[in-house]
Amino acid sequence: MMFGAPPSVTRLIETLSELPGIGPKTASRLTFFLLRGETDLPLRLADALRELKERTRFCSVCFNITEADPCPICSDPARDRSSICVVEEPLDVLAIERTEQFRGLYHVLHGALSPMEGIFAENLRVAELLQRVQSGTVTEVILATNPTGEGDYTAAYLLSKLRPMVARLTRLGRGLPVGGDLEYADQVTLANALDGRQDL
Repeated sequence: MMFGAPPSVTRLIETLSELPGIGPKTASRLTFFLLRGETDLPLRLADALRELKERTRFCSVCFNITEADPCPICSDPARDRSSICVVEEPLDVLAIERTEQFRGLYHVLHGALSPMEGIFAENLRVAELLQRVQSGTVTEVILATNPTGEGDYTAAYLLSKLRPMVARLTRLGRGLPVGGDLEYADQVTLANALDGRQDL
């Protein structure tokens, strides 16, 4: 006769299954890996998750994830404040920063426009971007949305809103694979895409 798992095990499996890319089988393997180990990994993982929730927030300027507000990039006086690179997600900031090619500021939208999925401009950080650009200190906005249907739609929408406000609008060069995400691009491809950006 088979007995069910204890409630604590079932709860962890169900919780892990809610993560993107983690199905019930992977969640079960992770749970039993944590159970088998004789290290303090489960406790360290619990502490890291608690700290993540308690200490992180969105930067009030660029909406990147940070522990200090404003974030280290926005508060760095050496950054070029006349240039803003608009990305969909915080992971995209990390990807571009790894290239060490961009010295301006960022603006994280936290998604892309997708009317079919009910994601409109008011669901993203579009209004905050427009306010930043209206300040008058920004001379270039780089639209670094992903080269997907939603990313292109978002870039086209932002282009229509930003064109009257900023002298130069650019989009990353198409060295990036169509249908891909910035977070998966290698450093050389991203650096070339930044160098090859085009006026819109």
